[in-house]
Amino acid sequence: MEALPARARAYAACVTVPAMLCLLPLVPGSPVSPPGGARFSWWAVALLAALYAGCEHLARSRSAAAPHPGGSFHPVLLAGAFLLPPPAAALVALPGALLLPLEHRPHPARRLWRAGRLVLAVWAAGRVHLAVGGRDAVADCDVPGALGTAGAAVLVFCLVLTLLDCGVPAPGGLPRGRRVPASAAWWRLFLRSLAPITVHGLAGLMMALLWRSPYGPVAALLVLPPMGVSWWAFAQYHRERAAHQATIRALVQAVDIKDGYTRGHSERVGRASMMIARELGMDDERVEVLRFAGILHDVGKLGVPTRLLTKDGPLTPEERRVIELHPEYGHEMVRGISFLGEARAAVLHHHERLDGTGYPYGLSGGQIPESARVVAVADAFDAMTSNRSYSRARPVPAALEELRRCAGAHFDPRMVAALVRAIGRAGWHPAVTADDSRPAGDTRSTAVPGPAEPVADRPGARR
Repeated sequence: MEALPARARAYAACVTVPAMLCLLPLVPGSPVSPPGGARFSWWAVALLAALYAGCEHLARSRSAAAPHPGGSFHPVLLAGAFLLPPPAAALVALPGALLLPLEHRPHPARRLWRAGRLVLAVWAAGRVHLAVGGRDAVADCDVPGALGTAGAAVLVFCLVLTLLDCGVPAPGGLPRGRRVPASAAWWRLFLRSLAPITVHGLAGLMMALLWRSPYGPVAALLVLPPMGVSWWAFAQYHRERAAHQATIRALVQAVDIKDGYTRGHSERVGRASMMIARELGMDDERVEVLRFAGILHDVGKLGVPTRLLTKDGPLTPEERRVIELHPEYGHEMVRGISFLGEARAAVLHHHERLDGTGYPYGLSGGQIPESARVVAVADAFDAMTSNRSYSRARPVPAALEELRRCAGAHFDPRMVAALVRAIGRAGWHPAVTADDSRPAGDTRSTAVPGPAEPVADRPGARR
Protein backbone atom coordinates (compact mmCIF):
# COMPACT_ATOMS: atom_id res chain seq x y z
CA MET A 1 0.00 0.00 0.00
CA GLU A 2 3.03 2.27 0.13
CA ALA A 3 2.43 3.29 -3.50
CA LEU A 4 -0.89 4.84 -2.61
CA PRO A 5 -1.33 8.40 -1.32
CA ALA A 6 -1.92 8.75 2.41
CA ARG A 7 -5.55 9.76 1.88
CA ALA A 8 -6.20 6.66 -0.23
CA ARG A 9 -4.63 4.41 2.44
CA ALA A 10 -6.80 6.04 5.10
CA TYR A 11 -9.89 5.58 2.97
CA ALA A 12 -9.07 1.91 2.38
CA ALA A 13 -8.76 1.44 6.13
CA CYS A 14 -12.05 3.25 6.74
CA VAL A 15 -13.77 0.75 4.43
CA THR A 16 -11.89 -2.39 5.52
CA VAL A 17 -12.28 -1.99 9.30
CA PRO A 18 -16.11 -1.66 9.30
CA ALA A 19 -16.28 -4.57 6.86
CA MET A 20 -14.35 -6.75 9.32
CA LEU A 21 -16.69 -5.68 12.13
CA CYS A 22 -19.65 -6.79 10.03
CA LEU A 23 -18.20 -10.31 9.99
CA LEU A 24 -17.39 -10.36 13.72
CA PRO A 25 -20.60 -12.21 14.79
CA LEU A 26 -19.42 -15.23 12.80
CA VAL A 27 -16.26 -15.65 14.89
CA PRO A 28 -16.67 -18.49 17.44
CA GLY A 29 -16.97 -17.12 20.95
CA SER A 30 -17.82 -13.63 19.72
CA PRO A 31 -20.03 -11.70 22.17
CA VAL A 32 -22.07 -10.48 19.20
CA SER A 33 -24.59 -12.86 17.67
CA PRO A 34 -26.18 -12.64 14.21
CA PRO A 35 -29.15 -10.22 14.13
CA GLY A 36 -32.40 -11.77 15.24
CA GLY A 37 -30.58 -14.86 16.49
CA ALA A 38 -31.11 -16.38 13.05
CA ARG A 39 -29.60 -19.77 12.41
CA PHE A 40 -28.01 -20.66 9.12
CA SER A 41 -26.18 -23.46 7.41
CA TRP A 42 -22.47 -23.09 6.73
CA TRP A 43 -22.78 -25.28 3.66
CA ALA A 44 -25.20 -22.72 2.16
CA VAL A 45 -22.61 -19.98 2.77
CA ALA A 46 -19.88 -22.12 1.20
CA LEU A 47 -22.01 -22.99 -1.84
CA LEU A 48 -23.00 -19.36 -2.51
CA ALA A 49 -19.42 -18.17 -1.99
CA ALA A 50 -18.14 -20.80 -4.41
CA LEU A 51 -20.82 -19.84 -6.94
CA TYR A 52 -19.94 -16.17 -6.70
CA ALA A 53 -16.19 -16.76 -7.02
CA GLY A 54 -16.69 -19.20 -9.89
CA CYS A 55 -19.01 -16.90 -11.83
CA GLU A 56 -16.66 -13.95 -11.35
CA HIS A 57 -13.66 -15.98 -12.45
CA LEU A 58 -15.47 -17.20 -15.56
CA ALA A 59 -16.58 -13.67 -16.43
CA ARG A 60 -13.10 -12.22 -16.09
CA SER A 61 -11.44 -15.06 -18.00
CA ARG A 62 -13.77 -14.51 -20.95
CA SER A 63 -13.34 -10.76 -21.23
CA ALA A 64 -10.76 -8.18 -20.28
CA ALA A 65 -13.55 -5.62 -19.96
CA ALA A 66 -15.42 -6.79 -16.87
CA PRO A 67 -18.53 -4.61 -16.56
CA HIS A 68 -18.05 -3.65 -12.92
CA PRO A 69 -15.07 -4.18 -10.62
CA GLY A 70 -15.93 -6.94 -8.17
CA GLY A 71 -19.59 -7.22 -9.13
CA SER A 72 -20.49 -8.90 -12.41
CA PHE A 73 -22.65 -11.44 -10.58
CA HIS A 74 -24.51 -9.42 -7.99
CA PRO A 75 -27.48 -11.87 -8.14
CA VAL A 76 -25.52 -14.44 -6.11
CA LEU A 77 -24.60 -11.83 -3.48
CA LEU A 78 -28.17 -10.55 -3.26
CA ALA A 79 -29.54 -14.09 -3.04
CA GLY A 80 -27.29 -14.51 0.01
CA ALA A 81 -28.69 -11.29 1.49
CA PHE A 82 -32.23 -12.67 1.03
CA LEU A 83 -31.44 -16.13 2.45
CA LEU A 84 -28.87 -15.65 5.21
CA PRO A 85 -28.29 -13.49 8.28
CA PRO A 86 -26.41 -10.27 7.31
CA PRO A 87 -22.94 -11.35 8.54
CA ALA A 88 -23.19 -14.71 6.77
CA ALA A 89 -24.45 -13.02 3.58
CA ALA A 90 -21.52 -10.59 3.71
CA LEU A 91 -19.10 -13.51 4.04
CA VAL A 92 -20.32 -14.84 0.66
CA ALA A 93 -18.52 -11.97 -1.10
CA LEU A 94 -15.23 -12.31 0.74
CA PRO A 95 -13.45 -15.31 -0.93
CA GLY A 96 -14.16 -14.17 -4.47
CA ALA A 97 -13.22 -10.55 -3.77
CA LEU A 98 -9.93 -11.50 -2.11
CA LEU A 99 -8.81 -14.34 -4.37
CA LEU A 100 -9.73 -13.24 -7.89
CA PRO A 101 -6.81 -11.91 -9.96
CA LEU A 102 -6.30 -8.17 -10.37
CA GLU A 103 -5.01 -6.28 -13.37
CA HIS A 104 -3.68 -3.15 -11.62
CA ARG A 105 -1.28 -2.64 -8.71
CA PRO A 106 -0.99 -2.33 -5.76
CA HIS A 107 -2.78 -5.69 -5.41
CA PRO A 108 -3.22 -5.83 -1.59
CA ALA A 109 -4.88 -2.41 -1.44
CA ARG A 110 -7.18 -3.15 -4.35
CA ARG A 111 -8.16 -6.53 -2.93
CA LEU A 112 -9.02 -4.99 0.44
CA TRP A 113 -10.99 -2.23 -1.24
CA ARG A 114 -12.90 -4.67 -3.45
CA ALA A 115 -13.70 -6.97 -0.55
CA GLY A 116 -14.59 -4.17 1.86
CA ARG A 117 -17.05 -2.40 -0.43
CA LEU A 118 -18.90 -5.62 -1.28
CA VAL A 119 -19.00 -6.87 2.32
CA LEU A 120 -20.46 -3.55 3.52
CA ALA A 121 -23.00 -3.38 0.70
CA VAL A 122 -24.23 -6.96 1.17
CA TRP A 123 -24.34 -6.60 4.96
CA ALA A 124 -26.40 -3.38 4.71
CA ALA A 125 -28.78 -4.97 2.20
CA GLY A 126 -29.18 -8.01 4.46
CA ARG A 127 -29.90 -5.85 7.51
CA VAL A 128 -32.59 -3.90 5.69
CA HIS A 129 -34.11 -7.05 4.23
CA LEU A 130 -34.27 -8.62 7.70
CA ALA A 131 -35.69 -5.45 9.29
CA VAL A 132 -38.60 -5.18 6.83
CA GLY A 133 -39.56 -8.85 7.20
CA GLY A 134 -38.05 -10.13 3.99
CA ARG A 135 -36.71 -13.37 5.49
CA ASP A 136 -40.22 -14.49 6.43
CA ALA A 137 -41.62 -13.53 3.01
CA VAL A 138 -38.92 -15.59 1.25
CA ALA A 139 -39.38 -18.54 3.62
CA ASP A 140 -43.14 -18.51 2.96
CA CYS A 141 -42.62 -17.99 -0.81
CA ASP A 142 -44.81 -14.91 -0.54
CA VAL A 143 -43.92 -13.37 -3.92
CA PRO A 144 -45.72 -10.00 -3.57
CA GLY A 145 -44.31 -9.47 -0.07
CA ALA A 146 -40.84 -10.67 -1.13
CA LEU A 147 -40.77 -8.20 -4.04
CA GLY A 148 -41.31 -5.20 -1.77
CA THR A 149 -38.76 -6.21 0.82
CA ALA A 150 -36.21 -7.18 -1.84
CA GLY A 151 -36.69 -3.77 -3.47
CA ALA A 152 -35.74 -2.04 -0.22
CA ALA A 153 -32.62 -4.21 0.11
CA VAL A 154 -31.57 -3.59 -3.50
CA LEU A 155 -31.97 0.17 -3.04
CA VAL A 156 -29.69 0.11 0.00
CA PHE A 157 -27.18 -2.15 -1.78
CA CYS A 158 -26.95 0.30 -4.69
CA LEU A 159 -26.78 3.30 -2.34
CA VAL A 160 -23.86 1.87 -0.33
CA LEU A 161 -21.88 0.97 -3.46
CA THR A 162 -22.42 4.43 -4.92
CA LEU A 163 -21.42 6.22 -1.72
CA LEU A 164 -18.26 4.15 -1.39
CA ASP A 165 -17.30 4.66 -5.03
CA CYS A 166 -17.84 8.40 -4.82
CA GLY A 167 -15.69 8.62 -1.71
CA VAL A 168 -12.44 7.48 -3.36
CA PRO A 169 -10.16 10.46 -2.64
CA ALA A 170 -7.27 10.21 -5.10
CA PRO A 171 -7.04 10.39 -8.90
CA GLY A 172 -5.21 7.06 -8.78
CA GLY A 173 -7.80 5.77 -6.33
CA LEU A 174 -8.29 2.15 -5.47
CA PRO A 175 -10.90 1.04 -7.98
CA ARG A 176 -9.41 2.26 -11.22
CA GLY A 177 -11.68 4.57 -13.16
CA ARG A 178 -14.32 4.84 -10.45
CA ARG A 179 -13.44 8.23 -9.02
CA VAL A 180 -16.45 10.54 -9.37
CA PRO A 181 -16.81 14.19 -8.31
CA ALA A 182 -18.90 14.40 -5.14
CA SER A 183 -21.60 16.80 -6.37
CA ALA A 184 -24.29 16.20 -8.99
CA ALA A 185 -22.21 13.29 -10.33
CA TRP A 186 -23.15 11.25 -7.23
CA TRP A 187 -26.81 11.33 -8.21
CA ARG A 188 -25.96 10.53 -11.84
CA LEU A 189 -23.86 7.52 -10.79
CA PHE A 190 -26.60 6.28 -8.46
CA LEU A 191 -29.28 6.46 -11.17
CA ARG A 192 -27.01 4.80 -13.71
CA SER A 193 -26.28 1.92 -11.31
CA LEU A 194 -29.81 1.45 -10.02
CA ALA A 195 -31.38 -0.14 -13.13
CA PRO A 196 -28.82 -2.95 -13.67
CA ILE A 197 -28.60 -3.68 -9.94
CA THR A 198 -32.40 -3.88 -9.77
CA VAL A 199 -32.35 -6.51 -12.52
CA HIS A 200 -29.68 -8.40 -10.56
CA GLY A 201 -31.86 -8.08 -7.47
CA LEU A 202 -34.81 -9.70 -9.23
CA ALA A 203 -32.59 -12.58 -10.32
CA GLY A 204 -31.26 -12.91 -6.77
CA LEU A 205 -34.79 -12.96 -5.39
CA MET A 206 -35.73 -15.68 -7.86
CA MET A 207 -32.75 -17.71 -6.68
CA ALA A 208 -33.79 -17.25 -3.04
CA LEU A 209 -37.42 -18.24 -3.67
CA LEU A 210 -36.41 -21.35 -5.62
CA TRP A 211 -33.89 -22.20 -2.90
CA ARG A 212 -36.69 -22.15 -0.29
CA SER A 213 -39.12 -24.00 -2.56
CA PRO A 214 -39.59 -27.79 -2.46
CA TYR A 215 -37.16 -28.06 -5.38
CA GLY A 216 -34.24 -26.76 -3.28
CA PRO A 217 -30.87 -25.25 -4.21
CA VAL A 218 -30.56 -27.22 -7.44
CA ALA A 219 -33.53 -25.30 -8.86
CA ALA A 220 -31.95 -22.04 -7.73
CA LEU A 221 -28.93 -22.75 -9.92
CA LEU A 222 -31.17 -22.61 -13.01
CA VAL A 223 -31.23 -18.82 -12.66
CA LEU A 224 -27.51 -18.57 -13.41
CA PRO A 225 -27.46 -19.56 -17.14
CA PRO A 226 -29.80 -16.70 -18.20
CA MET A 227 -27.70 -14.32 -16.11
CA GLY A 228 -24.62 -15.64 -17.90
CA VAL A 229 -26.22 -14.80 -21.25
CA SER A 230 -27.09 -11.35 -19.91
CA TRP A 231 -23.49 -10.84 -18.78
CA TRP A 232 -22.19 -11.93 -22.20
CA ALA A 233 -24.44 -9.40 -23.96
CA PHE A 234 -23.28 -6.67 -21.58
CA ALA A 235 -19.63 -7.59 -22.17
CA GLN A 236 -20.21 -7.45 -25.93
CA TYR A 237 -21.62 -3.95 -25.52
CA HIS A 238 -18.51 -2.89 -23.59
CA ARG A 239 -16.22 -4.37 -26.24
CA GLU A 240 -18.08 -2.46 -28.94
CA ARG A 241 -17.93 0.73 -26.90
CA ALA A 242 -14.18 0.27 -26.35
CA ALA A 243 -13.72 -0.18 -30.10
CA HIS A 244 -15.62 3.07 -30.71
CA GLN A 245 -13.42 4.92 -28.25
CA ALA A 246 -10.28 3.49 -29.82
CA THR A 247 -11.41 4.60 -33.29
CA ILE A 248 -12.04 8.14 -32.12
CA ARG A 249 -8.82 8.27 -30.12
CA ALA A 250 -6.80 7.23 -33.17
CA LEU A 251 -8.38 9.93 -35.35
CA VAL A 252 -7.83 12.64 -32.74
CA GLN A 253 -4.21 11.61 -32.20
CA ALA A 254 -3.62 11.82 -35.95
CA VAL A 255 -5.02 15.39 -36.00
CA ASP A 256 -2.93 16.38 -32.97
CA ILE A 257 0.23 15.06 -34.59
CA LYS A 258 -0.47 16.95 -37.79
CA ASP A 259 -1.50 20.24 -36.14
CA GLY A 260 0.37 20.19 -32.85
CA TYR A 261 -0.32 23.84 -31.99
CA THR A 262 -3.94 23.01 -31.16
CA ARG A 263 -3.23 19.79 -29.27
CA GLY A 264 -5.97 19.16 -26.71
CA HIS A 265 -8.44 21.44 -28.50
CA SER A 266 -10.58 18.55 -29.75
CA GLU A 267 -10.97 17.00 -26.30
CA ARG A 268 -11.98 20.33 -24.77
CA VAL A 269 -14.49 21.04 -27.53
CA GLY A 270 -15.94 17.60 -26.82
CA ARG A 271 -16.20 18.47 -23.15
CA ALA A 272 -17.87 21.84 -23.82
CA SER A 273 -20.29 20.20 -26.29
CA MET A 274 -21.22 17.66 -23.62
CA MET A 275 -21.83 20.46 -21.09
CA ILE A 276 -24.16 22.24 -23.52
CA ALA A 277 -26.04 19.04 -24.35
CA ARG A 278 -26.59 18.19 -20.69
CA GLU A 279 -27.75 21.72 -19.96
CA LEU A 280 -30.32 21.37 -22.75
CA GLY A 281 -31.65 18.20 -21.09
CA MET A 282 -30.57 15.73 -23.78
CA ASP A 283 -30.47 12.06 -22.86
CA ASP A 284 -27.17 10.36 -22.03
CA GLU A 285 -26.86 8.61 -25.39
CA ARG A 286 -27.22 11.86 -27.30
CA VAL A 287 -24.84 13.64 -24.93
CA GLU A 288 -22.23 11.01 -25.75
CA VAL A 289 -22.78 11.46 -29.50
CA LEU A 290 -22.32 15.22 -29.17
CA ARG A 291 -19.11 14.63 -27.22
CA PHE A 292 -17.90 12.57 -30.18
CA ALA A 293 -18.95 15.41 -32.50
CA GLY A 294 -16.88 17.92 -30.55
CA ILE A 295 -13.87 15.64 -30.43
CA LEU A 296 -13.95 14.91 -34.17
CA HIS A 297 -15.00 18.32 -35.51
CA ASP A 298 -11.52 19.08 -36.92
CA VAL A 299 -10.68 15.60 -38.22
CA GLY A 300 -10.81 17.03 -41.76
CA LYS A 301 -7.47 18.72 -41.07
CA LEU A 302 -5.96 15.38 -42.02
CA GLY A 303 -6.89 16.23 -45.61
CA VAL A 304 -5.31 19.69 -45.52
CA PRO A 305 -1.67 19.99 -46.61
CA THR A 306 0.60 20.31 -43.60
CA ARG A 307 2.41 23.27 -45.19
CA LEU A 308 -0.81 25.30 -44.90
CA LEU A 309 -1.42 24.35 -41.28
CA THR A 310 2.15 25.37 -40.36
CA LYS A 311 2.63 28.28 -42.76
CA ASP A 312 4.28 31.44 -41.43
CA GLY A 313 2.17 34.55 -41.93
CA PRO A 314 -1.22 35.20 -43.55
CA LEU A 315 -2.96 32.84 -45.92
CA THR A 316 -3.65 33.68 -49.53
CA PRO A 317 -7.29 33.55 -50.70
CA GLU A 318 -6.57 30.27 -52.50
CA GLU A 319 -4.95 28.74 -49.42
CA ARG A 320 -7.87 29.89 -47.33
CA ARG A 321 -10.30 28.16 -49.70
CA VAL A 322 -8.32 24.94 -49.34
CA ILE A 323 -8.42 25.08 -45.54
CA GLU A 324 -12.15 25.83 -45.60
CA LEU A 325 -12.64 22.44 -47.22
CA HIS A 326 -11.70 20.69 -43.96
CA PRO A 327 -15.35 20.19 -42.82
CA GLU A 328 -16.09 18.33 -46.06
CA TYR A 329 -12.90 16.29 -45.77
CA GLY A 330 -13.88 15.42 -42.22
CA HIS A 331 -17.37 14.36 -43.23
CA GLU A 332 -15.97 12.09 -45.93
CA MET A 333 -13.72 10.45 -43.33
CA VAL A 334 -16.45 9.73 -40.77
CA ARG A 335 -19.62 9.25 -42.82
CA GLY A 336 -19.12 5.48 -42.91
CA ILE A 337 -18.81 5.23 -39.09
CA SER A 338 -22.42 4.43 -38.22
CA PHE A 339 -22.18 4.76 -34.44
CA LEU A 340 -21.40 8.49 -34.76
CA GLY A 341 -24.97 9.27 -35.80
CA GLU A 342 -25.66 13.02 -35.88
CA ALA A 343 -22.03 13.73 -35.00
CA ARG A 344 -21.28 13.35 -38.71
CA ALA A 345 -23.52 16.31 -39.54
CA ALA A 346 -21.75 18.36 -36.87
CA VAL A 347 -18.38 17.63 -38.45
CA LEU A 348 -19.70 18.90 -41.79
CA HIS A 349 -21.62 21.98 -40.61
CA HIS A 350 -19.84 23.32 -37.51
CA HIS A 351 -18.60 26.37 -39.46
CA GLU A 352 -22.06 27.38 -40.69
CA ARG A 353 -23.52 30.62 -39.30
CA LEU A 354 -27.06 31.44 -38.30
CA ASP A 355 -27.12 34.38 -40.73
CA GLY A 356 -26.16 32.14 -43.68
CA THR A 357 -22.65 33.48 -44.27
CA GLY A 358 -20.81 30.40 -43.02
CA TYR A 359 -19.29 27.50 -44.90
CA PRO A 360 -19.21 25.02 -46.56
CA TYR A 361 -22.85 25.39 -47.77
CA GLY A 362 -24.05 28.72 -46.36
CA LEU A 363 -26.91 27.19 -44.37
CA SER A 364 -28.88 29.50 -42.09
CA GLY A 365 -31.11 29.28 -39.01
CA GLY A 366 -32.90 25.98 -38.59
CA GLN A 367 -31.25 24.53 -41.70
CA ILE A 368 -28.12 24.01 -39.60
CA PRO A 369 -28.32 20.71 -37.68
CA GLU A 370 -28.66 21.14 -33.92
CA SER A 371 -25.52 19.12 -33.29
CA ALA A 372 -23.51 21.52 -35.49
CA ARG A 373 -24.88 24.54 -33.63
CA VAL A 374 -23.75 22.98 -30.34
CA VAL A 375 -20.24 22.27 -31.62
CA ALA A 376 -19.90 25.72 -33.21
CA VAL A 377 -20.35 27.40 -29.82
CA ALA A 378 -18.05 24.95 -28.05
CA ASP A 379 -15.39 25.33 -30.75
CA ALA A 380 -15.38 29.14 -30.68
CA PHE A 381 -15.35 29.22 -26.87
CA ASP A 382 -12.30 26.99 -26.59
CA ALA A 383 -10.51 28.88 -29.38
CA MET A 384 -10.95 32.10 -27.41
CA THR A 385 -9.96 30.69 -24.02
CA SER A 386 -6.84 28.82 -25.20
CA ASN A 387 -3.44 30.27 -26.03
CA ARG A 388 -2.76 30.24 -29.75
CA SER A 389 0.25 31.30 -31.78
CA TYR A 390 -1.59 34.41 -32.96
CA SER A 391 -3.33 35.42 -29.72
CA ARG A 392 -3.28 34.99 -25.97
CA ALA A 393 -6.11 33.21 -24.20
CA ARG A 394 -9.01 35.43 -23.16
CA PRO A 395 -10.52 35.23 -19.70
CA VAL A 396 -13.59 33.01 -19.57
CA PRO A 397 -15.99 35.90 -18.78
CA ALA A 398 -14.68 37.85 -21.79
CA ALA A 399 -15.13 34.84 -24.06
CA LEU A 400 -18.68 34.27 -22.83
CA GLU A 401 -19.48 37.92 -23.37
CA GLU A 402 -18.17 37.68 -26.96
CA LEU A 403 -20.39 34.64 -27.55
CA ARG A 404 -23.39 36.58 -26.23
CA ARG A 405 -22.56 39.47 -28.55
CA CYS A 406 -22.43 37.15 -31.55
CA ALA A 407 -25.54 35.15 -30.60
CA GLY A 408 -28.25 35.40 -33.21
CA ALA A 409 -25.84 36.16 -36.06
CA HIS A 410 -22.99 33.71 -35.67
CA PHE A 411 -24.32 31.33 -33.00
CA ASP A 412 -27.61 29.85 -31.79
CA PRO A 413 -28.64 31.87 -28.69
CA ARG A 414 -29.94 28.69 -27.00
CA MET A 415 -26.56 27.03 -27.22
CA VAL A 416 -24.75 30.13 -25.98
CA ALA A 417 -27.13 30.48 -23.01
CA ALA A 418 -26.72 26.77 -22.16
CA LEU A 419 -22.92 27.05 -22.13
CA VAL A 420 -23.06 30.20 -19.97
CA ARG A 421 -25.28 28.43 -17.43
CA ALA A 422 -23.17 25.25 -17.41
CA ILE A 423 -19.91 27.14 -16.91
CA GLY A 424 -21.53 29.29 -14.24
CA ARG A 425 -22.15 26.12 -12.23
CA ALA A 426 -19.15 23.93 -13.05
CA GLY A 427 -16.51 26.45 -14.12
CA TRP A 428 -13.98 25.99 -16.92
CA HIS A 429 -10.27 25.20 -16.59
CA PRO A 430 -8.75 24.95 -20.09
CA ALA A 431 -5.21 23.72 -20.60
CA VAL A 432 -2.72 25.79 -22.55
CA THR A 433 -2.56 24.55 -26.14
CA ALA A 434 0.11 26.79 -27.66
CA ASP A 435 3.81 26.60 -26.94
CA ASP A 436 4.72 29.81 -25.14
CA SER A 437 8.44 29.10 -25.35
CA ARG A 438 8.81 29.35 -29.15
CA PRO A 439 11.70 31.41 -30.45
CA ALA A 440 10.99 35.08 -31.08
CA GLY A 441 9.75 35.74 -34.59
CA ASP A 442 7.92 32.42 -34.92
CA THR A 443 4.57 33.65 -36.17
CA ARG A 444 3.04 30.42 -37.33
CA SER A 445 -0.71 30.47 -37.01
CA THR A 446 -3.03 27.58 -36.35
CA ALA A 447 -6.58 28.89 -36.45
CA VAL A 448 -8.92 29.23 -39.36
CA PRO A 449 -11.05 32.29 -38.58
CA GLY A 450 -13.86 32.19 -41.00
CA PRO A 451 -17.42 33.30 -40.91
CA ALA A 452 -18.04 31.08 -37.86
CA GLU A 453 -15.32 32.79 -35.81
CA PRO A 454 -16.60 35.60 -33.52
CA VAL A 455 -13.40 37.63 -33.87
CA ALA A 456 -10.21 37.46 -35.94
CA ASP A 457 -7.27 38.80 -34.00
CA ARG A 458 -4.94 38.65 -36.95
CA PRO A 459 -5.46 38.66 -40.71
CA GLY A 460 -5.00 35.23 -42.19
CA ALA A 461 -4.91 33.52 -38.82
CA ARG A 462 -6.64 30.21 -38.85
CA ARG A 463 -8.22 27.88 -36.36
